[in-house]
Amino acid sequence: MAIELVVLDMAGTTIHDDDGVNRAVRAALDAVSVPVTRDAVNEVMGIPKPAAIRHLLETSGRLDLVPQLDAIHADFVRRMIEFYRTDPSVREIPGAADTFRRLRAAGIKTALDTGFSRNIVDVLLERLGWQDSSLLDTTITSDEVPRGRPHPDMIQKAMRELGITDSRKVAKVGDTPSDLEEGMSAGCGMVVGVTRGSHTEAQLKPHAHTHLIGTVAELPALLGIA
Repeated sequence: MAIELVVLDMAGTTIHDDDGVNRAVRAALDAVSVPVTRDAVNEVMGIPKPAAIRHLLETSGRLDLVPQLDAIHADFVRRMIEFYRTDPSVREIPGAADTFRRLRAAGIKTALDTGFSRNIVDVLLERLGWQDSSLLDTTITSDEVPRGRPHPDMIQKAMRELGITDSRKVAKVGDTPSDLEEGMSAGCGMVVGVTRGSHTEAQLKPHAHTHLIGTVAELPALLGIA
């Protein structure tokens, strides 16, 4: 069945940020004296950031800090906005914008979805010049739906906005297990893991998917776009 919509993740899939998200989560938690490892943060990468931070507080045995969750998340958002505005490491994954153009030239709608909130995403889109409607049909953030990943809500919102009624005509692309779980829960016809982002092929392979590729630049060929 031909794909009519591709929904792609942002950080790690279409955007290179030198592990900035992981570092910002750890810094926000370290500021309240909750040290966590990179691997611990990686396990919750891709889900809405308030839920990720809450999980890390709980697994660190710091239930006393859960009432401060909003403030800790606000600190994370502040760090991410500053990072995405100014850090020289922030750039598109090579071939990302070209992939968007090739998909749209082939008549396939393109969307981004993310575990970020809208205020972070708007900074990123401006930094990369991706507000241009010739690149993307829509962007969906986790604070715009009732449930973020691994639930299907963001994909379903993109489908509604873009007039896609059959989830089998949707491809979901991302670099985390939560991306793959989101695509499967939405019933996407293609669920594609990217193995050179936050997770390796070995880390993604155990999770249900239809395809694994190295980077987003390989997506047009996977879809049969010349």
